[in-house]
Formats: sequence, structure tokens, C-alpha cells
Amino acid sequence: MQTQRLDILEQKFDAAAQAEAGISRLRQLSVKLAMAELDIKLFDRMEPLEEEWRALERDNLSSLHQSYDWCAAWVAAFRRPLAILRGRSGNHTAFILPVEIVAARGMRIAKFIGADHSNINTGLFSQAFAEDGDAVDSHRLAAGLRAALAGKADLLLLQNIPLEWRSRRNMLAGLPMVQNQNHAYQLPLLDTFEKTLQQLNAKSRRKKFRTQSRRLEAVGGFDYIAPEASAEQHELLDMFFRLKSARFASLGLPDVFADAETKAFLHGLIDKRIGDNFGLQMRALRLKGEYEGRIAALSGISRKEDHVICQFGAIDEDLVADASPGEFLFWQMISSLHGKGVALFDFGLGDQTYKRSWAPVETDHYDVVLPISGIGIAAGTAHRAITRGKAFIKARPGLYKFAQSIRAKIG
Repeated sequence: MQTQRLDILEQKFDAAAQAEAGISRLRQLSVKLAMAELDIKLFDRMEPLEEEWRALERDNLSSLHQSYDWCAAWVAAFRRPLAILRGRSGNHTAFILPVEIVAARGMRIAKFIGADHSNINTGLFSQAFAEDGDAVDSHRLAAGLRAALAGKADLLLLQNIPLEWRSRRNMLAGLPMVQNQNHAYQLPLLDTFEKTLQQLNAKSRRKKFRTQSRRLEAVGGFDYIAPEASAEQHELLDMFFRLKSARFASLGLPDVFADAETKAFLHGLIDKRIGDNFGLQMRALRLKGEYEGRIAALSGISRKEDHVICQFGAIDEDLVADASPGEFLFWQMISSLHGKGVALFDFGLGDQTYKRSWAPVETDHYDVVLPISGIGIAAGTAHRAITRGKAFIKARPGLYKFAQSIRAKIG
């Protein structure tokens, strides 16, 4: 009897597997048929695409940085020419690539909107294209993108794309690419904070937290603040600009947040909030007692569905440095997100010690490098060479430290 039951279960399992394989083949066929009819059109304004755009961005795995509100905030601040690429098959939108034109050394480079301040880029795809990217005819896609951008750009440069993101292959993965020199670091959030810590060296991290807590209590304690009022959010962002400017100056590095457009963009994001999702919200560690009201550390985070990204952070180096307030703030932020539908805390791009200590997941990023014109071929070759050179240096700590010291000296 038991053998008969096992045989029945095996038959059901085989039938289910065959059905799933059949569905997968149908999806792939659907994508191939859609590719045959794919029409790529270029738009120089966002507004005509808003309805389609917002429908595609509901996909949980599409990046916040390609969302309509994020891009709208950037466009309002920078006002660069747009070359948004929409692919359609029949009456169905297959994808939207939110692209702007950046002038650089006599060349026109088509890049993701806001690429200089984005931590992950995916593009926006319909469910069929998103789930069966391997069925995409990359040669046909590349030819269509070149044709749409002809006369508008010399090079299509789509940076910081993970080829695989949370077990999904990106539709753009078959295009000409180079691996970006920067990787990103993520911490999966599990059912409880305790379980999340188990992914790390939990004992060591708790010990460090207790030490930091004692040092903060010794000066009067602290409050972790996540203000709801817009005015307080904007005040904290302005404080970040001041702290970061001082930090860059002390290192002899250029301030990437100094220009008025970047400041206007980030302030604009604070007011972009729909439900639990938000373009930018400030979190801070405010001291009590001896340093009553002073901000020791602050960070700006964004949220789209179950994905939270730490966009930036800063500390006041004149306050409680021995308590590592920046790292202590991460503990507060991450612990507070449990039970709120967040599955992933993203520390963003850039290899730093504190990220590695918190993040068990490291994600490689790639750049699409697709020449459109003759000058674009030379520009693409140069980008590949420079990117590989940076990756070579960053992979060697001693050489990277030397390069940073040279950069600081020449400003």
C-alpha cells in the first residue's frame, strides 16, 4: 500500500513538473514572438508614458531608481534632454528604459536618469520579459536600441545593472557589457532581528552594540529619530550636506553633493511618498544630556516595496566618535524595519569595511556599453578600459590606498 502511494505521489510530481515546464516554454515562445514584433520608440518627455510607467514599476524587483517619481524629481532639478526608450509589441508595453542625454567631451551619452546617484538599476519590464529574459533576442534588441537613438546619442551607457537580481536574470544581460568596478552589499531581513543577526557574527555584533550603548549612555543617552514632519526631514538633509562637505574637505576630495541641482533633487525626493514607499527619508541619532539636541549620525534611506536602500550617511566627527555612531545608527534602522514588510536592506554601491561587516550578500554590477555612432565606438572602448583599470586597482587594497592618496593630493 505504501509503495502504491509513493508511486501516485511521484506521478503527481512528474505531472506538475511537466506542466511547469510547459508553461515556461509557452512564456519563452511568447517573448520570442513579442521580440519579432518589437517596436522601440523614443520619448523626450515623461508625461505621455506615466500610466504605462507606473504599471511596470509595480514589479517588486524593479529598481526604485527607475520609478516615475524618482526620475521626475531628478528631471525637475537637472532638466537634461530626455531620450526615454519604450519597447512595445502590439498593444503591450514590453519595457521602458528611462534615459537622459549627458554631454561629455563633445559626446552625447545616453544614461539612466539620475545614474550618478543611483545604487542599482534594472530598467522596467513587463512580467513576461522580466521572467524570461533568456528568451530575448539580444541582437535584435541592440539593433532596435541603436536605431531609436540614432542622431540623439553616440553611446548608450546603462550602468550598475546586476545581471541577476534576487534570482531573476535581467533582460539586458545579453547586450555588450563590462563589469563595473563597484559592487553592492545587502542584508536579507528575516522574520526577527535575532534571526537576521544570525547571518552575521551575532555574538560579536551584540557585544559591540552593548559597548556602544554604554558609551552613549555615559554622555546622557540618545534618541533614534525617524521624523514624520517634512520640515524636520528637510532640516536633517541640510545638516547632512554640511557634515558631508566638511568630511570631503578634510579628505581633500570633491563634494559630490555640492551643486544646487543635486541638493534640489534630494530635497524633492523627501516629498515623494506613496503608502510605505518613499523616495528619501532621513534617520538620525540625536544625543541627550551633555550634547543635548546634537545629531551624532544621520542617514538617508529609500524604500520600494520590500527593498530599502541606504543612499548615504554622515557623522559629526566632533561627537562621541568612540561610540561609532554611524554603525550604531545602522543597528537602530535595521532593527526598526522588522515586522514592516521589508525583506532586504541594501547598503548600496562601494566596498567599505562596515558594509562587509553587515552584509552577507555581495552583488556584482555591470554596465551596458552599446555604441550608436563612430565616436561612440571610441567612447565605449575607453569606458571599458577605464572601468577595468579601476576594478584592477580596487581589487588590490595597497594600490587602491595609494591611488586614494594621490587623488586627495591633486584635489
